[in-house]
Amino acid sequence: MKADFKNLDLGNLRIELPIIQGGMGVRVSASSLASAVSNEGGLGVIAAVGLGEEDNYEQRDYKTRSREAFIEIIRDTRKMTLKPFGVNIMCALTNYDDLVDAAQQESVDVIISGAGLPLRLPSLIKNDRTKLVPIVSSARAAHIICSTWKRRYNRLPDAIVVEGPLAGGHLGYSMAELNDKEHIFLDNIVQEVLAVAGDFEKDKLPIPVIAAGGIFDGKDIARVIRLGASGVQMATRFVCTHECDASLKYKEAYMSAKEEDIVIIQSPVGMPGRVICNEFVKKISKGDRIDFDCEYQCLFTCDAKKVNYCIAKALLNAYRGELDKGFAMCGSNAYRIKKIISVKELITELIVEAEGCLNE
Repeated sequence: MKADFKNLDLGNLRIELPIIQGGMGVRVSASSLASAVSNEGGLGVIAAVGLGEEDNYEQRDYKTRSREAFIEIIRDTRKMTLKPFGVNIMCALTNYDDLVDAAQQESVDVIISGAGLPLRLPSLIKNDRTKLVPIVSSARAAHIICSTWKRRYNRLPDAIVVEGPLAGGHLGYSMAELNDKEHIFLDNIVQEVLAVAGDFEKDKLPIPVIAAGGIFDGKDIARVIRLGASGVQMATRFVCTHECDASLKYKEAYMSAKEEDIVIIQSPVGMPGRVICNEFVKKISKGDRIDFDCEYQCLFTCDAKKVNYCIAKALLNAYRGELDKGFAMCGSNAYRIKKIISVKELITELIVEAEGCLNE
């Protein structure tokens, strides 16, 4: 079957390339990376989680700092690109509503939302311009979101990101499901979600399905496009680019990782998370408590009295390069990355390989 590597249309918003850069917190995908991806024709994405911790924000409460930092990054990104870009806002954030409000006030093109079902998201949006894209890990979740949005708000998603079990960061699967590698495949879930999207499309605009989780190269892109996906979301590949906002030490953790170094931990978020193992990860996995004061209260799902470390601090430390006090989240294929290249080089490589595979 021949398929096309073409534009990604989110309603009336056209993205030149069917490549979305996945949102990576804390600050790993901010203005530098998001703008670079958008400038090359993809959809760059800012991660809204864990902002406002930097020194110059410490005089105000966390939620105020978080909103102000988020707006600052959005405005910085807009100075660096004239093309569309998006934001990723986790449902589990205690200031979720406020960050959604900030994004639409700043006229962000796309809001991508996961780490829970964003069932109320349309109620927070006061315009038809902002595109809404939920992240799901199953056809059931896609059906719940579509049916709820249609019934309550007479609105459907502008696209659906389907995140498989090989993704990085927080995963929408149980530990048992992640260990059951024979039965959960991204390709199967994509096809199931395509069927759900088809049921809800009817006479309205199509709902593009975006494949995510383990997408590493142009061959992977071609494979899911042949299945019927309209595009891909990729995060891990963009970490080891010159433009990625994370520190060099964070990127070096990827380049030095072996396949066996990539492990799954139970996160204070309440979900499993895929990370690169280091001494910090070994400590928290044994149950060692890393002393902290909960400054942020950033997650509904985190009980500071019960968890043994603060994930916001761990990820902020990692972003800064202090990997003795934190860890790098990653996808299952991170160990395959061996050098730092530019976003332009990466996207050119992906395009050439994907088009070559699709034209065979």
